[in-house]
Amino acid sequence: MDENEFDAFYNASYRRVCAQVYAMIGDFDEAAECVQEAFARAWAHRRKMSSVDYPEAWIRTTAYRLAVGRWRRKKYASRATDRAVGARTEMPAVDETHVALVEALKKLPEVQRQAIVLHHIADLPVHQVATEVGAPTGTIKARLARGRATLAELLAEETPGAVWKEA
Repeated sequence: MDENEFDAFYNASYRRVCAQVYAMIGDFDEAAECVQEAFARAWAHRRKMSSVDYPEAWIRTTAYRLAVGRWRRKKYASRATDRAVGARTEMPAVDETHVALVEALKKLPEVQRQAIVLHHIADLPVHQVATEVGAPTGTIKARLARGRATLAELLAEETPGAVWKEA
């Protein structure tokens, strides 16, 4: 993958992957940093990226793993927070529906949330979601069904008068 191809790949997929990782982890700033780091790693290995079947999936998986690693380090860190770190910024809410959906996604078990985001937000077919997360297709279908059912309940609790479309 040469410079121009990589630039085109980055421009075409950065925002989409960032939104997908945000939906999986629930923190926009962290998602953006992890996606940037994933692209930096891809740039370092851009010659190998030409042989990857789904480079966007590689970026998304790398960014998600970076986010999980960061979360683990934060969880187990015992030292005090660095004073030089600025105040945390939040992504501005788009509308009530978006906020309710993100909050409901945060309440799902991680495997269900990941399956729902990859299938419904990243628009991947079930077999590709299964390949990306390393689980059988039937397991992904079960996670999707359970996740959608739980989401429907959570969203009904959040906004009793709203009508949510079943995906």
